[in-house]
Amino acid sequence: MVHSIELLFDPATESALRQLWDELGAADIPSRIPPGRPHVTVAVAQRINADVDELLRAVAHTLPLRCMIGAPVLFGRANVVFTRLIVPSRELLDLHAEVHRLCGPHLVPEPMANSLPGQWTAHVTLARRVDAAYLGQAVTVAGKPAQLDGHFAGLRRWDGDKRAEYHIS
Repeated sequence: MVHSIELLFDPATESALRQLWDELGAADIPSRIPPGRPHVTVAVAQRINADVDELLRAVAHTLPLRCMIGAPVLFGRANVVFTRLIVPSRELLDLHAEVHRLCGPHLVPEPMANSLPGQWTAHVTLARRVDAAYLGQAVTVAGKPAQLDGHFAGLRRWDGDKRAEYHIS
């Protein structure tokens, strides 16, 4: 399993995103709603050493950080991952680059390329394995409002092997 560093939303933003999850679930669109909490992954590797927690405390102390949740973004073709874009503000891109600068040597064997600065698409997943035939319905259900204004309020390290989260504060 993969390990990751993730941004968590404040309670109001998380509630708005959970509402979108609920609406997708109620629409009977064949898909899988993500388990756990809505989040934005900022770094991914096969393993992330726990040493990063202390290194990333300074980044965690820069939160809360405003965020704008924008348009739907789709990853894949047949069984699509349905997400909403996190509009890349300068502050978010700086935070992302700082996470990679600080914890890069602790991402084993190396960070996944799609999480690197310059290659990262900030997004929050709303559903996985959405059948392509249902994408229009999914966009109708969870593509509105066109913009959600919110905040990132926390940072965590996710250990996919143990299925455990470690809050960084």
